[in-house]
Amino acid sequence: MPSPPESPPRIAVITGGAGDLAQTIAAELRQAGFEVLTPGRDALDVTSADSVRAFFAGLKQLDLLVNSAGVCHDVSVLKMTEADFDHVVDVNLKGAFLVSQAAVKLMSKQRHGHIVNIGSYSALSGPAGQANYAAAKAGLIGLTQSIAKEYGARNIRANCVLPGFLETKMTRHLLEDAAWQENLLSQHTLGRLNTAQDVARFILFLNGMENVSGQVFQLDSRVRRWA
Repeated sequence: MPSPPESPPRIAVITGGAGDLAQTIAAELRQAGFEVLTPGRDALDVTSADSVRAFFAGLKQLDLLVNSAGVCHDVSVLKMTEADFDHVVDVNLKGAFLVSQAAVKLMSKQRHGHIVNIGSYSALSGPAGQANYAAAKAGLIGLTQSIAKEYGARNIRANCVLPGFLETKMTRHLLEDAAWQENLLSQHTLGRLNTAQDVARFILFLNGMENVSGQVFQLDSRVRRWA
């Protein structure tokens, strides 16, 4: 008897592909059998509609999109320039919109697909000095839920993951301040931080939960009051 044809590999795209978290997620997905594309800004500038359009024109299949591209520029509101605000919102929110819009077009034809947006606890807490970042990440939650509602009938899912504070190239310098690190850890009931590896494992697990969409998942041990 001839062997049955092998199923084509699942395709995943992770934006902000040069980042530590993106690379860790990519490694986890590849180990699970995904073919993973991790474009950096040169290959996929999420703030440019033309760049997004050109990148997705070359894709015939997309099973999982992880919107991981992000940037922060922390400064108080009075010192924040319009350019500071616009750049952070453009990358973290508008970029996720442009990429998700392109992904939804492809996923709609397939009648399946999953979008995971990498959010932030800042969206829930609105920390001082992060008005631009907190606003962008709060908007990302709304974007996630709207996509989930609009395209659930086409078997497209959207979820938002809040990884918690991770030690990455972008944040490592903050942990060099012992007092700052102690204050951060004191906010966590477990007294420790999450890891990129744990986030990657959760995203892979979440991708397999076919009946979950429109949800926000906080992955650290900070406890918020109910609204």
